[in-house]
Amino acid sequence: MKWARFSFQGKECTGFLRENILHVIKGDYFKGNWQETGETVALDEAKLYAPCRPSKIICVGLNYRDHAAEMKMELPAEPIMFMKPPSAVIGPGEAIVLPHWIGRTDYEAELAVVMGKTAKNVSAQQAGDYIFGYTCGNDVTGRRLQKTDGQWTRAKSFDTFCPLGPWIATEIDAADLEISLELNGEIRQQSSTAQLVFGPHKLIELISRVMTLEPGDVIMTGTPSGVGPLTEGDRVTVNIDQIGALSNSVTG
Repeated sequence: MKWARFSFQGKECTGFLRENILHVIKGDYFKGNWQETGETVALDEAKLYAPCRPSKIICVGLNYRDHAAEMKMELPAEPIMFMKPPSAVIGPGEAIVLPHWIGRTDYEAELAVVMGKTAKNVSAQQAGDYIFGYTCGNDVTGRRLQKTDGQWTRAKSFDTFCPLGPWIATEIDAADLEISLELNGEIRQQSSTAQLVFGPHKLIELISRVMTLEPGDVIMTGTPSGVGPLTEGDRVTVNIDQIGALSNSVTG
């Protein structure tokens, strides 16, 4: 299923998508205690929001083999972890805002894992039971700040620097999904999640050793090769097989 947050005629709703029709529910889809209301909305008549409201976004750097080769860096022995604040999240169709003073800012297409249950010290073998589903993410990065700061918090944390969406796809196997990014209609990144160094289940094991993951929290699993700069006026679209397309404009 594909679960979404959206508004229609000024009313905020949650629901699931079936054949381009959004079916409105009441209740919490993370807890499973939901019911259909009988209301439906055509997809093209709704405004989609980010499909979850994470309390935290945990990101993983240098987690694609092709990206490590591109950067001429060795594969990490353990995941390189950093975080984005919830205030960085935007949904499909919203604008990525580039502060004029930060210099080069890059796109990074990513598979985002959305947690469905509270997880602490969960093994990789158990991790699938804690995943609600997957969505598309863009780990927008102030590249100059990343280099000059020596750590990544400021470069990754600006408002609008974490587009998510368009919905959460459940019941899919994330082991070998095609992932790509288009910038103004031209493909700039193209790879597969089979290139991941640490897959979603292993990441949950390693991250949940450190911190408790809550329903709705997001793990950004890293980006493949082909990262590059954004400029004002661009349109950037992340595409992931079996999930969908996340498209955002870029403004200054």
